[in-house]
Amino acid sequence: MISRREFLQFSAAGLGTLALSDLAFAALEPFPIGVQLYTVRDQAEKDLGGTLARISMIGYKTVETYWNVYTHPAKKLKTMIADNGLSNPSGHFNYEGMDSKLDYAKELGVQYVICPMLPKDMWTSADGFKKAGDQFNKWGEKVKGMGMQFGFHNHNYEFQKFGNTTGFDILTSTADPKLVCLEMDCYWITQAGQDPIAMLKKYGSRIQLLHLKDRKGGFPTSQQMGESAEHMTEVGSGTIDWKSILTTAEQTGVKYYFVERDHGDVPAFESLRISYNYLTKLVAA
Repeated sequence: MISRREFLQFSAAGLGTLALSDLAFAALEPFPIGVQLYTVRDQAEKDLGGTLARISMIGYKTVETYWNVYTHPAKKLKTMIADNGLSNPSGHFNYEGMDSKLDYAKELGVQYVICPMLPKDMWTSADGFKKAGDQFNKWGEKVKGMGMQFGFHNHNYEFQKFGNTTGFDILTSTADPKLVCLEMDCYWITQAGQDPIAMLKKYGSRIQLLHLKDRKGGFPTSQQMGESAEHMTEVGSGTIDWKSILTTAEQTGVKYYFVERDHGDVPAFESLRISYNYLTKLVAA
């Protein structure tokens, strides 16, 4: 995979003049922006092969897998992804049952084993976040020994206050940076009332992966999960400053970028196409 710096130089040489069509961009290899398959979960769980093919035709080159596609044997899933011209550098694996999925992750060939969320009963106390950090260290050590990297994906609930600190601060200070990296979700960071650019600068190379989804304007921030916190839209259609985020992320060493949208107003594949076209224009500018 090329770095963002290499891609920016490549784009500056003239690729930005190509037509913004799915097929035109599908011809560009390699391309650093991928898809979290949760975005197209309804389609993936009915026809995973067809879903992967459509993602590839839009132009994406990587996918991040999630729990409900692990009904496929790891070798079969790995082959399905590769047969569609895609790679799978990262996968989400649930906190509950994590131990039982590590061998699967290794066989699947992911570089990153990402825990996407803590169990809800751990959200409500400082002790819950401390216990999670301790557990992450154990998994991080084991995953490292298997030749992979363990990490955690944020939402907004981690930013609840406990005295003068937050759940996120407790979790990240308890978890060893050498064992536990971060996948920062730019939407949820913003929804929590935080600044993605400030987070990138604070945590530096510990943030190795980004989730890209935009946020509509005019809604209050919050530290509680639920429908009242879901104001998602396609990348480039909302209020998040993507140019500054991607520039900073390149400087701090982010390795992988995945477009994601939990819910939204337009069909999932159309959403992915809109985000892809916007990001391609932005990177090539």
